[in-house]
Amino acid sequence: MHDEIVRTEQLACCYREGRVLEDISFRVKRGDYVGIVGPNGSGKSTLVKALLGLVDISSGGAALFGSPLAGFRDWRRVGYLPQSLHLVNPVFPATVHETVGLGLLSLKRFPKSLNSGDRIKIDDTLEELGIYDLRLKLIGELSGGQLQRVLLARAIVNNPELLVLDEPTAALDPETRERFYTMIGNLNRTRGVTVMLVTHDSGAIGLHASKMLYLDKKILFYGSFEEFCHSPEMSSMFGEHSQHLMCHRH
Repeated sequence: MHDEIVRTEQLACCYREGRVLEDISFRVKRGDYVGIVGPNGSGKSTLVKALLGLVDISSGGAALFGSPLAGFRDWRRVGYLPQSLHLVNPVFPATVHETVGLGLLSLKRFPKSLNSGDRIKIDDTLEELGIYDLRLKLIGELSGGQLQRVLLARAIVNNPELLVLDEPTAALDPETRERFYTMIGNLNRTRGVTVMLVTHDSGAIGLHASKMLYLDKKILFYGSFEEFCHSPEMSSMFGEHSQHLMCHRH
């Protein structure tokens, strides 16, 4: 079993307006929970989309599970929760159970259908995330927090080894956001799933993640929160007070 889940080497991404990411080199090991933070426009979402093959890499390279990204095909090992809830059509007449089942159907060959084992897996995932009682509700009837849990269930129903979340709490109120972070931390510990979570909430992620990747087109910091808190470079960037608030280790 490969212990290095993600590796990038001098990765760069460009859009028409210029270079969005440059010289991005880091490793994510099995069991890590990496919080990816940085200012707006820093390239956080571009980075995770590049790792998922959704954005072209201009130069450098990346690998998942030891395989170069260009040849990687085993996407069942990766769960993805995208940034935009508006990608879900609220009037689409699908129940919670059917929506989560799409996470299994997408990996099947034609003719695509769910078997009894799949349905048990869906029910177990809904139970794990505390939304089993919503299984027959239409997705258009859900609150933002409920919908986000359903989409998370869809992302993890196939037991991925790597879970990538792009600003999953942006539309949630503080209390729901905290519960969501706690839920991701539990998945990381109990399932052993490796997590990469993009967030603008640099003040809270230190309570949950094991590592921080601070990005502003380049990597300004990557390491544990303890290392972040004792870094003179980070002290000069944030000030010691803000540095300790982000660390949450004292």
